[in-house]
Amino acid sequence: MKIAVLAASGKQGRKLVEEAHNRGLDVTAFVRNEKKQVENVPNIVKDIFDLTYDDIKDFDVIIDAFGAWGDENVIQHQTSLKHLVYLLKGKPNRLLIVGGAGSLYVDSNRRVRLIDTPDFPESGKSLAASMAKAFNRLSTHKDVNWTYVSPSMIFDADGKRTGEYQLGSDELLKNADGKSYISYADYAVAMIDEAENGNHIKERITVGSK
Repeated sequence: MKIAVLAASGKQGRKLVEEAHNRGLDVTAFVRNEKKQVENVPNIVKDIFDLTYDDIKDFDVIIDAFGAWGDENVIQHQTSLKHLVYLLKGKPNRLLIVGGAGSLYVDSNRRVRLIDTPDFPESGKSLAASMAKAFNRLSTHKDVNWTYVSPSMIFDADGKRTGEYQLGSDELLKNADGKSYISYADYAVAMIDEAENGNHIKERITVGSK
């Protein structure tokens, strides 16, 4: 299996590359800035918006770890994913996306999303809304082998790797302490498990700590 991690120089991208590399998988890091290449693996320096199918055709799994912040930039979550979907329509490669938590439901009737709750921070609404729109558009594609992986509400860049997690579908998960939490490291464990096993093609899943 050959795995490509796009936007690999970010915090989550690096965790994904590290997890795949430590398992002995054939992983390549795609980075935009040649000064931010990832250690211990091959790197390809190319902006995600400049990718062609020839750049990624030899990879069984492409993991999209793209991130953009600031109200003027969050639209890129939609445009970057639209570009990748265009490249992979009708192709055998699998596309795994580092998604958002805002579009997860917080009730069993699946009517209220996390982004719609009163306590959702105003500062994160534009990002969450853009990621939700990107997911909604992605979910209509039957000709792309996608898997959208949402983290829990608290997504901890500095949290420990326990190697354990729980999986859900589109409802917000809580752990034994009643918290909706996952570390970047354990999220990477779950993502690379999905890359290896392919159990949720054309589905959205969510990851939480136990």
